[in-house]
Amino acid sequence: MNTVTVSPKFQVVIPLAIRKDLGLRPGEKLRVIRYDDRVELIPIRPIQKLRGILKGIDPSIERESDRL
Repeated sequence: MNTVTVSPKFQVVIPLAIRKDLGLRPGEKLRVIRYDDRVELIPIRPIQKLRGILKGIDPSIERESDRL
C-alpha cells in the first residue's frame, strides 16, 4: 500500500508505480470525488479511448417465455 503526505499547500504526489500503471501524464486532468470518508481520483479519458473496451462481450441475454 502506498502512502502520501498532504503538503502545506494541500498537494499530494501520486506514487510512480500508480502513475505508470494508469498511464498518467503531466497536465492530465483527474476527477476528484468524495466518497464517504475517502477521496478518489479518477483520470478523465477522452471518449475515443473507450473504443473497443467491450470487445468480446456476449450481447445475448435469456428472455422469459412470456416476453417478446
